[in-house]
Amino acid sequence: MRRFPVVVFAITVICAVLFGSHYYIATRLIFESGVPDPWRGTLLTLLLVAAASLVASPVSERTLPPALSRWIVWPASVWMGVAFWLILATAITDLGMFLLGALGVTEGIADWDSISGLRAVAVVSIVVLASVVAIRSGLRPPRDVRIEIELAGWPSVLNGFRIVQITDIHIGPILDRRFARAIVDRVNALQPDLIAVTGDLVDGGVEQLAEEVAPFKDLKSRHGVYFVTGNHDHYSGVADWVAKATELGMRVLRNERVEICDSGAGFDLIGVDDHRGNMIADDGREDLPKAVAGRDTTRPAILLAHDPSTFRRASKMGIDLQISGHTHGGQIWPFGYFVRVAIPYVAGHYRVKESQLYVSRGTGFWGPPMRLFAPAEISEFVIRGPLNA
Repeated sequence: MRRFPVVVFAITVICAVLFGSHYYIATRLIFESGVPDPWRGTLLTLLLVAAASLVASPVSERTLPPALSRWIVWPASVWMGVAFWLILATAITDLGMFLLGALGVTEGIADWDSISGLRAVAVVSIVVLASVVAIRSGLRPPRDVRIEIELAGWPSVLNGFRIVQITDIHIGPILDRRFARAIVDRVNALQPDLIAVTGDLVDGGVEQLAEEVAPFKDLKSRHGVYFVTGNHDHYSGVADWVAKATELGMRVLRNERVEICDSGAGFDLIGVDDHRGNMIADDGREDLPKAVAGRDTTRPAILLAHDPSTFRRASKMGIDLQISGHTHGGQIWPFGYFVRVAIPYVAGHYRVKESQLYVSRGTGFWGPPMRLFAPAEISEFVIRGPLNA
């Protein structure tokens, strides 16, 4: 009951943003650009259908089999990315026209209808081109990224220990069993010592996606496969997905740690739930103090946490390396700059004193099947002690 007002508020805000953004597109790019009938009516109808698809998409993901829901999710997801760029590009041109007007540059121009029409053509053309490029990039297989990590106190006998991370896979109506199989084959080919799956495995319920995630059962490494929950796993029914991940052979770390031992030495592998895990229901959230309680602080500690925001706390609690995802590296430019407002760690390698963080750009994608200047990745960490030690 305590969450009910929050849920109502969130739905109200989403509906207001949805209506306001589409009204803005209609006003600037259809009405003001002078589109004649019957094209005006056709475009408005398509805009209304596109807006409705954004509402229907998350419902279909969780209620329909993937084969059916993808007929709704695919166009809705593409439109999400296109609409974002249409709004951004239109707003930029609005600002430009306002500044020109303020400087008196546009004084005396009477044919604003023609200018608005040209603006609409330019905006739509640029957005269509960017969308084509981004879709091609988004559907391209993730690249292999190798990250060399030096950790003080890392046992020399474990030098060269390799962890392969996959994250933000988002198996669902768009990225399906075939994508899962391709990822498993790519990861296994690297012959890792340990595999880390750092959340957002799915978008949808176990009933809809059980067959789609089945290939993950074939993931193999010397020290096993470890999984921590992401926010979308919680949205999709975390208890069911924790059980399913366990069935697939993954060791799920929910605010706990395990000792990884090899060649007479070892380190602590720690995993926490997503820190927003209790937004939908009381089904767990990040509890880092519980996860590190009682550990031997002379042993190196590697933390798996979906959201890089956890690093603010982890860097103060003796964590040597945190491996995260969540941000998708912004996924489509310039969204990464908006992400940075809430999360300062968007993509790549960071360091705070003796603690290090790596944020993957993600292995799949969420929402638009698009990536622009943020390619998907499979991350391979090669860990060793300081070279000058």
